Amino acid sequence: MRATTLLFHDVVPAGLWASSGMQGPDADIYKLNCVEFRQHLRAISQQVPNPPITVPGLLDGLSAGHDVLLTFDDGGVSGLNYIADMLDEFAWKAHFLVTAGRISTPGFLSPNQIRELHRRGHIIGSHSYSHPERMSFCTRAELDEEWRRSTSVLSEIIGERIRVASVPCGYYSPHVASSAARSGIRWLFNSEPVVHSHSVDGCMVLGRFTIKRGDSPERSAAISAGAKRPRIQQYLFWNFKKTLKVLGGTAWLRLRIFLLARLARISSKLESGAKT
Repeated sequence: MRATTLLFHDVVPAGLWASSGMQGPDADIYKLNCVEFRQHLRAISQQVPNPPITVPGLLDGLSAGHDVLLTFDDGGVSGLNYIADMLDEFAWKAHFLVTAGRISTPGFLSPNQIRELHRRGHIIGSHSYSHPERMSFCTRAELDEEWRRSTSVLSEIIGERIRVASVPCGYYSPHVASSAARSGIRWLFNSEPVVHSHSVDGCMVLGRFTIKRGDSPERSAAISAGAKRPRIQQYLFWNFKKTLKVLGGTAWLRLRIFLLARLARISSKLESGAKT
């Protein structure tokens, strides 16, 4: 099976990056402001012949042959505050993958808000329980606990079994999928920018193309429509980062956070200077 899945995170008013989802400069680069997110949706709608589908639709045989799926990781409160309303403007449904251990903490969805997203026709799934920095390095017992706890919490909230999940921070391995399968997850999104899927112990693994702040709406639309160039560019860059992750270990994580924090400070100073 082939499908194009876009990976988003939070959508907030410009500058209010800390109001939803994970905190810090490494998280902020994945947050779009409300104006640009609507521009992305409009550009995608103009380029794809069919509206985005959800995994139950794929299971039910509703595939149109060139399927686009939308996912939102982490479970930030912007999912209900901003994203759902803008999706409603296009009559689109999406997957909201929630970090279960963050539910009801500042900036994250509450149980009632998760139920509201579910009531409005969106798919609720797991994004692990504690959001490990390097999930593929967890032991089998740790992986099983992450998926078991998260699916249990979310199933109780929406009153249905959780069948969909996504892997935090891009640290995927077949062991992560095997553990997900043991918890009853049938569809697992990772962060590899590919359109083909594969099965691990009965769990279907799908890749995703990440949309970051600063990416143009035209780029998102081109990826959704099947353009090869932006897909290949993201695939090559993703594999370059994958090599750094493997070789750098935890040192890579610390360096990445340091560099992004430094860039954020420089950007803030430039913006302050422009205003004065």
